[in-house]
Parts: sequence; C-alpha cells; structure tokens
Amino acid sequence: MTALLDAPLPPLLLAYSLCVVFAAGMVRGFAGFGFSAISVAGLSLIVSPAKVVPAIFALEILASLSQLRGIARDVDMRWIGWLALGNLLFIPVGVALLAWLPETPLRLLIGALLMAAALLLRRGYRAALLPTRGVRLLAGVLSGFINGVAAIGGIALAVLLSTVNMPPARLRATMIALLLFSDVVALASAALMPGAAHASGSLLGPETLRWAVWLAPAMLVGIWFGGRSFAGVSPEQFRRHVLNLLIGLAAVSVLRSLYGLLA
Repeated sequence: MTALLDAPLPPLLLAYSLCVVFAAGMVRGFAGFGFSAISVAGLSLIVSPAKVVPAIFALEILASLSQLRGIARDVDMRWIGWLALGNLLFIPVGVALLAWLPETPLRLLIGALLMAAALLLRRGYRAALLPTRGVRLLAGVLSGFINGVAAIGGIALAVLLSTVNMPPARLRATMIALLLFSDVVALASAALMPGAAHASGSLLGPETLRWAVWLAPAMLVGIWFGGRSFAGVSPEQFRRHVLNLLIGLAAVSVLRSLYGLLA
C-alpha cells in the first residue's frame, strides 16, 4: 500500500505529467478519443513508452466507464459489434509487435498515414464510404492493430468514422464504447505478452497501478471540463474541431517518432 502511494516521479516531473493527463482528459471529454495519443506523446518525453502505455490503457478504461452512462443511448449498435470483433482479433497482433519489434519506425509510419488522411479530409476531400459490414470490420481491424502498436487506435477510427457522415453525438458515443472494449483487450494482451524487447519481463507490472492511481484524478477532472464543452457545439463545428484535433495528434505522433529515431 505504501509503495502504491509513493509518487512515480519527482515533484516537477509529476506536475508536468498531471498537466499532460489533464489536457488529454479534456480532449477525451470533448471528442470521445485522443487521450492515449496525447498522454503517451507527452509522457514518453520523460519516461519509456513501454512503462506508461499499459497504465494509459487502464486510464482509458476508467475514462470510458466515467462517460458510459451519459452516452449509452447514442451508441451505434450497427457499428459496435463489427468494430469490437476487429479489435478483438488484431489488438493482440499490435501488442505483440510492440513487445518484439522496434516500435519507432512503426509509430512513424502509422502517424504519417493518419496525418495525411486527416489533412485530406480537412481540405474538403469527401471519401463518403458506405457503412457496409466489410467497412465496419475493416475499421475495427485497423483501429485494433494501431491501438496495440501505438495506443492511438482512436485516431484511426475517428478518421474512418468521419467519412461516413455519422452525427457527432453518435460518433462520440460509439468511439467511447469501442475504446472501453478495445482497452480491456489491450490491457489483457499486455498482461500476457512478455516484453523481451524492453528487458522488463512484461509490458504490465506493479508500476501500472501506481501510475494509474496518481494520474486518474487529473484525467477525470479534464474529462468533466471537456464534456461541458461538447454540449454547445454544432455538427459542422464538431467535425472541424475533430479533424483539426486529428491533424494535431497525428503530427505529435510523427514528431515523437522522429525524436525517437534521432535520439
């Protein structure tokens, strides 16, 4: 119990971490995604990604549970089953690559592709995909794989869902419900996957709970503020804000990967 209450970082670095998680929580509360991307990007500047990613999965689960009551009626049931199936099958594949292969080149490639897609959509390109079963399953497969590799599966899913003209409340609710499922799967995969590449024994250890306990209050306060901001936004404003957010998050992912290559 005493070890759990011991801060995982010195005071100044802990304060920085809490600010990062608070900002990420605001984004999550507003858009329904983005928490992992911002948190991992910010925290990985001071700690190893392999150390914080499992804790971020745990915090994502808590975030979704805290929002679930308010969004349950807006979840698109036609999408959620196929998205969940794709995530169930491919999150373990992504986590395996995180554990066994060099992570930086994978993150760089994924971030660059997502940023290009978001830029095209923001400049007016309309993909207008038909929401067939195949498209729904493909969205689940891609988001699951990317979530396992880089903890930014929400970005990939948001890019895909923005092409099917889903109403903002439904998009946000479906994202939150899917992230709850996918992060449970990702956390379980991390618990079972040996982390030989990081010489840490496993990707999930006692430190995960300590990180989650210290960061959770800042995240929950941020989610509350972000949720209040969503209430007064029109569909067009929401789409524009989401695309701007996607571009920014993808750019952060690319820059973080480049920093990792050059460091």
